[in-house]
Amino acid sequence: GRFYQRATAEASQATLASVSPVFAVMKFDKEGNTTYFEKKKTELYQELGLQARDLRFQHLMSIATRNNRIIMRMEFLKAVITPEFLLILDYRNLNLEHWLFNELATQLAGEGQLVTYSLPFEFRAIEAILQYRISKLQGRLNTLQPQILETLEALVDPKLLSVDRSKLHILLQNGKSLSELETDLKVFKETILEILDEEELIEELCLSKWTDPQVFEESTSGIDHAEEMELLLENYYRQAEDLANEARELRVLIDDSESIIFINLDSHRNVMMRLNLQLTMGTFSLSLFGLIGVAFGMNLESSLEEDPRIFWLVTGIMFLGSGLIWRRLLSFLGRHLEPPLPPHVRMAVLKKSQPAAGRVEMKNHLKAETFGLSRSTLTNQ
Repeated sequence: GRFYQRATAEASQATLASVSPVFAVMKFDKEGNTTYFEKKKTELYQELGLQARDLRFQHLMSIATRNNRIIMRMEFLKAVITPEFLLILDYRNLNLEHWLFNELATQLAGEGQLVTYSLPFEFRAIEAILQYRISKLQGRLNTLQPQILETLEALVDPKLLSVDRSKLHILLQNGKSLSELETDLKVFKETILEILDEEELIEELCLSKWTDPQVFEESTSGIDHAEEMELLLENYYRQAEDLANEARELRVLIDDSESIIFINLDSHRNVMMRLNLQLTMGTFSLSLFGLIGVAFGMNLESSLEEDPRIFWLVTGIMFLGSGLIWRRLLSFLGRHLEPPLPPHVRMAVLKKSQPAAGRVEMKNHLKAETFGLSRSTLTNQ
């Protein structure tokens, strides 16, 4: 029994050692030089002075500081920033070769900066990662926007008497993608806003403060580096807010178009119900005066059947009475089912509801067509 327990323990330890997570790491230094290596998770966090939980990357997006290290995750991108270098973990499975090899190295080297003074290395690393994330979100929005507008323009076309189900399926898929984009933008904004609300967190992101305090003396422009970090985060927060507003406008267009589609379908349904009701009233009127013909069709003798003019007289009375009753019922239906007049809209409200001048021309055209279709549909209904 002891031998079996000892053998089981050794086998479990060997199994754990064999499946120990190994990170494929890409390392960038201050000059943009790149090195590649593989290292076990235990060795990596010990070398960086971190805990094992720090490299779990539990959230899809997070920015945290541990032991003068910045740990960032932007969806699939995992990074550890120090004052001297940047580590990109598990880079092989990200399909980021173009960004890593062609753009990130030059940004970390400080090329193409708009500022006139050099920033610490962690500033350039944070800005490069945030810029990459914003560009990805912008690309997703640029892909969805023309597809959604094209689909909506086809759906709200007043010349179409029915809705194309294939277009509705495409709109449903684009709506789901738009919801995912809105969620990612919301998480991005909340993550940055949590840092902006805490002054201590902003100072913790300035890693060089603890290694070289001289770096954080006020610059020639009168702005210290803590304020520069705050401005950097606010810049990308505003960009995310702009993208969220554009996504929100697309969501409003989808909701308005869905309302127009439902109104259009209700209008067709009401037309069919009205036609059915008219035919029912016509059948009722004809059946009511058809009782006269039924009475004369019984096998009973009277003096009227001998008159050759009585057939045409009875037939005329039947059709004339049925027509009068049907016309009376139609007028009653028209009086009680006529839609009420719309309330008077003040000019001030119309001026407030006008779209902004900076919106896309295609969106304004789509909104105009949607508004015109809704008015005509409501009038028909």
